[in-house]
Amino acid sequence: MCGIVAYIGTKEAYPILINGLKRLEYRGYDSAGVALLNGGINIYKKKGKVSELEDHANGKLVKATVGIGHTRWATHGEPDDINAHPHESGNGRLALVHNGIIENYSVLK
Repeated sequence: MCGIVAYIGTKEAYPILINGLKRLEYRGYDSAGVALLNGGINIYKKKGKVSELEDHANGKLVKATVGIGHTRWATHGEPDDINAHPHESGNGRLALVHNGIIENYSVLK
């Protein structure tokens, strides 16, 4: 089962998102990721536990007051770093997460 957490405010978003993702760990998942907005979009995602995402993002730019996080349970596509959410648009101006299957993905693409 997937889970989505988000934050918009005056505090640092990254620790809030990570804490939210950790609270979803009991639900089972195969990857986790965050997208942080601070001028541009910084996306960090990793196959495995939230702790692996934290290790991956360690030392990287995580300063932001807006962000979204996601845990994924693979129903379509392999559980790997590429299929982890958030996904990024081709021009890098949009990051999104979703639950469920987007059956009309080819039309949207």
